[in-house]
Order: sequence, then C-alpha cells, then structure tokens
Amino acid sequence: MPAVLADQTWVLTGAAGRIGTSLRPSIAERVGRLRLVDRVPVTPEYEGEESRVADLRDRAGANEAIAGADGVVHLAAISDEAPFDDLCAVNILGTFNVVEAARLAGVTRFVYASSNRVTGFYPVSTVVGPEVPTHPDSLYAVSKVAGEALGSLYADKFDLSFVSVRIGSFEDAPRDRRHLSTWLSPRDCAAAFLAAMRAPGVTYAAFYAVSANTRGWWDLTPGYGLGFRPVDNAEDYVGTINADAAQSPNDPQGGTNASPGATLRYL
Repeated sequence: MPAVLADQTWVLTGAAGRIGTSLRPSIAERVGRLRLVDRVPVTPEYEGEESRVADLRDRAGANEAIAGADGVVHLAAISDEAPFDDLCAVNILGTFNVVEAARLAGVTRFVYASSNRVTGFYPVSTVVGPEVPTHPDSLYAVSKVAGEALGSLYADKFDLSFVSVRIGSFEDAPRDRRHLSTWLSPRDCAAAFLAAMRAPGVTYAAFYAVSANTRGWWDLTPGYGLGFRPVDNAEDYVGTINADAAQSPNDPQGGTNASPGATLRYL
C-alpha cells in the first residue's frame, strides 16, 4: 500500500515495546520518515526509518526526539500497575514532556496510547463509550487518565490535534474469558492507530481500540467516525479458552486489575 503521509516525519515513542514493534511495519509503509524513539537502541529495518535513544523523562531529550516532526504516536509508558512515583515519572511527566515538545515542534497530530482501563470500574453489564466519565481501575489507569487530560488541555488551549486510543487487550489471540470482550488483534491494532493518524478535522477525540468482539463492552461507533473498523472477533477462539467461569453483571470490566490486592502491593 502506498504511503499516504509520504511528505511527513512521524515519531514513534516506545518503539522497542510489543505494540511499537507490531505497529512499525504498517506505519513505516505509510509515512515518509519514521523516527523510532526508545530508551534502548532500535535498529532501523524499513525504508525511511531512523532511530534515536532518549529518556523522555528528560525535557531536553524529549524536545530533541520530537524536533522537526509532523506527527507523534506516543506509546512509551509503564504498561501495568507499578509504584505511583514511577508511574508519575514515566506516564505523566514523560507524557507531558512529549506533548509539550510536540507543541514546540508544531506537530499537527498527536496519537496517544491510552488504555481501556481508564473505565475499568464500570460493570461488565454496562456498554461504555468515551463520552462517559472515567472510572479508573488502578494507579496505572489514573496515569492514563492524566495523559488524556493533558491531550484535552493542549487541544483546547494550543490547537494540538490529539487522539486518545484506548487500547484493549493486545494479544496474538485471546487467552482468557475477559479477552472475549477486550481482545485487540495485531491487525486491528494497526488499523486503529493508522485511523487515529489520518482522521481529518480532529481537535480532540478518544475511542476504544478493540476488535469486533461479540461480547464486547465498549461502544465502537466513535472509532467508526475516525475510520476505524475492526474485523477480528475473539468469539472465533471461544473453543480454545475457559469461557464458562461464573461472572456477575456487577463485576468490574477491569477484572483482577480492579482488585485491592493488585494495587496494595505497590503502596
């Protein structure tokens, strides 16, 4: 498929991570130049790629990493529950540094890797969309709420076009009962981020990046409006996992992430 942003330079932070590694081929194919940023070296493999080592907790490092970019896909983060000081340093301060660097660089689109867990305390019986108040299930989710709030502020105050992608359970295939509702396949993940990169006329938007799961809990129509149409379905794997465990309609969508024990060990 030809590049559709062929005259643009995009930055992919967290390029060495699982999702970054999965997204790279699809993004590199569609942009003129792709700058891979991580705290560890990442070897360029595709045409137009370059690599940069940076600690985004450092303001100067973030500014240098983003300078000259047209767009940013910001994946760099601690991706699960952790001590709050660490989450603040990486997920909140690091995100602020990248967003501010994007403003200084005149970036025209910022795509932020948020999480379904920002609404993880809603019950499984409730269909949730991005328009409802956040209901985070963990300190990690609180840090992602903060990133979304930064994006909203910079969109309103500084006209930075910002899209929050609330990632589901990114796996090659669903592995447990919760994944029957939350699974995000690699193919649909790439489609979600490409839609967020290209959707026209966006000031601020948020949507759930999740496959077209029959048992899904989230309203996918906001993503449709941005051009994201998932095609995979966790139900195709229902015979490979235990889907018969008891579940109450009042159970939180975050599953075990919402349990006190998941956070208490970090307090």
